Amino acid sequence: MASLKTQERTKERFSLLLLDLEEYYFEQHIAYNVTSSSKKERKRGSFKVCSRSIIFDPEDLTEPIIKVSFSVCFYLCYGAKKLNFQLEVWNKTEDVVQTLLQLHRASCLEKLGDQTAMIEANLQSRLARSSFDKNCFQNVAEKPHMECEVEMVTPLVSNPGHVCITDENLYFQPLNGYPKHVIQIKLNRVRRIYKRRHCLRPLGLEVFCTENDFCSDIYLKFYNTADRDEIYYYIATFLENHMTEHTAESYMLQWQRGHLSNYQYLLHLNNLADRSCNDLSQYPIFPWVLADYTSAQLDMTNAATFRDLSKPVGALNKERLDRLLARYRGMPEPRFMYGSHYSSPGYVLFYLVRVGTSHTSLRTVHVLVCLCTFLCFLPWCWYCNNTFCCRLRFIWFKAMFNNDI
Repeated sequence: MASLKTQERTKERFSLLLLDLEEYYFEQHIAYNVTSSSKKERKRGSFKVCSRSIIFDPEDLTEPIIKVSFSVCFYLCYGAKKLNFQLEVWNKTEDVVQTLLQLHRASCLEKLGDQTAMIEANLQSRLARSSFDKNCFQNVAEKPHMECEVEMVTPLVSNPGHVCITDENLYFQPLNGYPKHVIQIKLNRVRRIYKRRHCLRPLGLEVFCTENDFCSDIYLKFYNTADRDEIYYYIATFLENHMTEHTAESYMLQWQRGHLSNYQYLLHLNNLADRSCNDLSQYPIFPWVLADYTSAQLDMTNAATFRDLSKPVGALNKERLDRLLARYRGMPEPRFMYGSHYSSPGYVLFYLVRVGTSHTSLRTVHVLVCLCTFLCFLPWCWYCNNTFCCRLRFIWFKAMFNNDI
């Protein structure tokens, strides 16, 4: 492939957050966007093939990123005339077009399940035809223990690739080479590992290189439980010399002795409960502690400033509790007390809106209120959670009050 121009751009605009839900980024090629027959109208950039769309990221930062969904394409063709895109390496054009035609056929299927199955088959074929590049080992003396196909999970997106574990390092190599060619974690730096459920299946593995951080160093989703468990127990053998006991009782003892803050203690309990900040459907939950969100200054000596932690949120308001009990008694079997969930991806994204623009990509409203006014909604949030039968949300974390964004 030809080298880039001498003046390379200094900032990468493409992000996996540009993809749709459950969409994969497969490969990229240097190409030209042709807008007319004149060569002066050719715009050089990166042509990215995704499972449900194509994305063109121009080198000229003044030009917008172009995304075309396969579902709105009438036809795709290969030839020498009337091309919208021309690959810089011309002999790859036919292969790329064949890939696009296959993905276009998948997008034209009527049932979403059939579309997903065809895309998954394409993904598994790509993974089977590739393998981890052992030239990426940091040490030529490293002994590989195991290699398998996985997906690296982050909020809203998953990135498929290969994981390889040696006697020194854990490696993840993305199939598309994004955000970098290989991600490396030294096994002697690992402090905590957790098995996770992903999409209600025991396929996740989360690795931490620190004791009290909120987010992990990597979250991997395996395609079968046996591969996940083998890597989990292999990493665990490196933790025996320095790993402390990670149980609810040990964390409670550290908290009682003042070695852990309230926030750290609750965070560890969330980890033990299979919750992760990389999974919006199982995001860490935190209790509402305060009951006063309207006073200009909080009186920390006044008991009324705090909510009653001996009761669940649904029982704080006696009038609402009576309505819930009356509804419960009138229900046929099986009965339930609360009809709404305390945490869901939509709830999490609502509270995460101040943390970063990445969490606004799934907003469900056309007008997004200025982020600086979020604190004005806290009294309203508390009122709704304490009044309405359908509002029983348990989400709070210090990052949503961070103004360094």
